Amino acid sequence: MLSWLARKVLSHNYARLRAGDYRPVLRFDARDVRFRFPGANSWGGEYRGKPEVERWLQRFVAAGFQIFADEIVVKGPPWDTTLILRGHDFLKSSTGETVYENRYVIWAHAKWGLIRDYEVYEDTEKATAVDRYLAEHGDRAARAYHDAAPAAA
Repeated sequence: MLSWLARKVLSHNYARLRAGDYRPVLRFDARDVRFRFPGANSWGGEYRGKPEVERWLQRFVAAGFQIFADEIVVKGPPWDTTLILRGHDFLKSSTGETVYENRYVIWAHAKWGLIRDYEVYEDTEKATAVDRYLAEHGDRAARAYHDAAPAAA
């Protein structure tokens, strides 16, 4: 029952995210949420608190990523809930060419309906590659990250 309800809510929230509205996703984050996105790219890091996660989501939407939850598992009582999402995301260029495709798993912990912490697991090499693409196509954060990174030996 919980997984069914979570699927309904997340399907709606991800549809809004794909349409450019990140607020329904953010609404389910606790004020002191902790979000981790691993990888050596401009997306990677640990983000603490709703304002930091909001900036990350704004950038995600502005870049045009499309995200889908393919499977959702929910377990535990309302005061100690674990959510696991397995899904895929992609990005298309302005000409419609797919420049990024990846699969992900999000492991999250919630308390009374609010996400307290979550981490994304995905192919970080693909995330780094799309980061380079974005840097070449005007994404300021990606450009700054790559300009500051030491040159490969």
